[in-house]
Amino acid sequence: MRERMRKPKAIIVGGSIAGISCAKALILAGWDVVVIEKTRGPPTGNPTGAGIALHPLSQKIVKSWLHQPDLLHNITLPLTIDQNRAVDREKNICRVLARDENFNYLQAHWTDLHSLIYNTLPPEIFFWGHLYLTFCISHDKSTVNVKAKNLKTDEVIDIAGDLLVAADGSRSSVRQTFLPASKLRYTGYCAWRGVFDFSENENSETIQGIRKAYPTLGNGVHMDLASGTYTVLDELMYKRLNWIWFFSQPEPQLKGDSATMKVSSDMIKKMHQEAEKIWVPEFARVIKETKEPFLNLIYDCDPLTQLYWDNVVLIGDAAHPITPHCARSTNMAIADAAVLGKCLERWGPENLHSALEEHQSVRLPVTTKQVLHSRRVGQIKLGLPTPGREPFDPNTASPEDCEILKQRSLPFFDDVPSILE
Repeated sequence: MRERMRKPKAIIVGGSIAGISCAKALILAGWDVVVIEKTRGPPTGNPTGAGIALHPLSQKIVKSWLHQPDLLHNITLPLTIDQNRAVDREKNICRVLARDENFNYLQAHWTDLHSLIYNTLPPEIFFWGHLYLTFCISHDKSTVNVKAKNLKTDEVIDIAGDLLVAADGSRSSVRQTFLPASKLRYTGYCAWRGVFDFSENENSETIQGIRKAYPTLGNGVHMDLASGTYTVLDELMYKRLNWIWFFSQPEPQLKGDSATMKVSSDMIKKMHQEAEKIWVPEFARVIKETKEPFLNLIYDCDPLTQLYWDNVVLIGDAAHPITPHCARSTNMAIADAAVLGKCLERWGPENLHSALEEHQSVRLPVTTKQVLHSRRVGQIKLGLPTPGREPFDPNTASPEDCEILKQRSLPFFDDVPSILE
């Protein structure tokens, strides 16, 4: 009787938004959880990093996790407009290619969203500063044992549970155990990224200029396309502008596992010069005045054919590394967590395999199509070879050609899994 009443236990590897979302969803499903995360503690201090665009389904899920749902709106700005336009500096022409005025996303700082979810969780479930090492499934497939190392003391600990959830990102060590041949695919392009802080001078010439050039800034996401390159611009909370600049180049050699490349002052100077040639002057000025821009290499992965093995399941970027063109990474992770929690609640711990099978049947068709769609959108916007169509030219594209630029063209864009209704 006592054994039957024992709460099932999940071990979650990864304390990013995917991991803590999963922790929240599983606790609500009646599970005990522990989270193993190599960083020393949760994000603190001022919000940093790029923004996250939250799909309406993600908004609904996150609100359901909060004691005060309105807290989500306290940390976000509305994104009601999704606009793509062609920019030709030589002819001094800007032409709208596609525009959606019913976008209904919210824009948040990564750290704000993480803190919002994290603050709903018991702090004692976290093993901060612990590096996941390996796992072992029992012979009868009923339990899983995880080894992790305390990075401060080098002590190795063992944690036993009923389920292992891999939320350890696009370079997932857990995924590599089952799929050693699965590799990240370099897309053929990189992205300069930056966050421009104008909190100390809201009325500077730079800000007045960018608001004049982009009148709906603060209420939408703006994408400018030139030949073989494109940018993203939107406003974040706390008086910051978030920008991304995608461009094609051969894969640089990186040290370690990070997709972020160290940049020199010469690289930044050259980037500033190129911005002045390609983009409208007001945007080029924002780029030039942004402190510490950085360079990301863009990868994805061919869709997996399964998401779980015995009592181990992949979620978030561990399950489906994706390019950033359709704002899916965080949204997919939140949906993964919510669906997994509902499946575990429906089937109970005694039917774990059935729960994981249902989770996979709900999520895999969606994530497969969205990964491939995002890949295709990136190829189109950057004018790269795309199966079944001529390379995209923003200056000559027809309205029909431009429909795919809208984020609403994403497969399952408005889909709500029945298990979440």
